[in-house]
Amino acid sequence: MKKIISLIMGIVLISSLLSLSGCVSSSQGTTEKTEITLAGGTALVPIAKETGKIFMEQNPSVVISVSGGGSGFGIREITKKTIDIGMAGRDLKKEEKEKGSNLVVYKIGIDGVAAVVNPSNPVSDLTDEQLKEIFSGKIKNWKEIGGNDEPINIYTRDENSGTRDTFWKYALNKGNITDKSIVVASNGEMRAKIANDKNGIGYLSIGYIDNSVKPVKLNGIEPTQENVQKEIYKVYRPLNMITNGEPEGMVKKYIDFILSPEGQKIVQQEGFIPVK
Repeated sequence: MKKIISLIMGIVLISSLLSLSGCVSSSQGTTEKTEITLAGGTALVPIAKETGKIFMEQNPSVVISVSGGGSGFGIREITKKTIDIGMAGRDLKKEEKEKGSNLVVYKIGIDGVAAVVNPSNPVSDLTDEQLKEIFSGKIKNWKEIGGNDEPINIYTRDENSGTRDTFWKYALNKGNITDKSIVVASNGEMRAKIANDKNGIGYLSIGYIDNSVKPVKLNGIEPTQENVQKEIYKVYRPLNMITNGEPEGMVKKYIDFILSPEGQKIVQQEGFIPVK
């Protein structure tokens, strides 16, 4: 009988050890993921996606999720703490600072904003007054400013957009934008619309400009990041990443990465001006 009891106890002990070993193995094999969520200004989306890709390669336990929505959206969501980082292509407004008294702003780049037309459009230079009259709806036909005898189709962004805010302040001098303009949701959509409309005019982050659209000189000055750096071209804005309170853990590590030499090189490669 004693032998039988000893045998049973031995079997129970071995089973317990095997079970414990299995739990340890399972625990070791499961890596908990840390998600970092970003949303807001679409100008920052390419930077966030590319830096996020490299950061995830260096930190396999991290998942970075990036979406747009506009600068105003990003600021509202980070104020409500529904995301980890808000992205904004402009500075905080007074009321946003009051609502989000704990917001911390990290300037990660600089970007110019340019008026753009279709490459087939012969107009390539406008004065600031002509630009104001186009966007207000006063100038309605391209022939009035040396172009073809065609109606002008105006494209703009909604009021959440940091790109719109910068263009409205510094290119239009806070002039009116006609309610007959066509509203688009992002820099990417703006570029696509102008690329497919020979009579269209809009405005775009310089970092988004490619051969599918033509940037328009303003008062004879070409809208390039180089001219922004030289402070010759005056229509530009900061690119900000915003946290609610001082960032910690992987969020802090990710922002530090963007501001590192490697991260700033990515900012430049994406067509923007690094700050370091």
